[in-house]
Amino acid sequence: MNQSVNETAGSGPSQRSAEVGVAAIMGLIAIIGIIGSLKVGIGWAAEGPRAGFFPFYVSLIVLISSVVNIVSALAKPADGAVFAEWSQLAKVCQVLIPTAIYALVVPYSGIYVASALLIALFMRWFGRYNWAIVAAVAIGLPIVTFITFEIWFLVPLPKGPLEAALGF
Repeated sequence: MNQSVNETAGSGPSQRSAEVGVAAIMGLIAIIGIIGSLKVGIGWAAEGPRAGFFPFYVSLIVLISSVVNIVSALAKPADGAVFAEWSQLAKVCQVLIPTAIYALVVPYSGIYVASALLIALFMRWFGRYNWAIVAAVAIGLPIVTFITFEIWFLVPLPKGPLEAALGF
């Protein structure tokens, strides 16, 4: 009854391709960090390190680590191990895509409106809560967040046209 990973695994991207893909993306981000650091300067000025000094070296370490991970992943023989099944990745995307849209919408709608919409979507879609509970939480939580951050801690959060219209 000792089955190998290949016999029990479903269909999906391989572990190897996931490792190479993540390392390549991190390497690309590191290259962007290195280029940005070089633009603002990585040396020392009279007052100390320039703005790009620490980001440059952190990005360099990430780039080197990414190359090591890619080489390591490609050096191992392909064993056919599946990183995740497509159905599992679809569930991840059900959360990832709305959250990414949320992050893109916040600068335009403000954090409170975007949060209310995201909370309502998740509660209704995943939790299958009735609309009364969805409305109470989706409206109530941003209000509690506003009171906590804006009034008590005096930390302004991104606001959109609705908050401007209400005078916040």
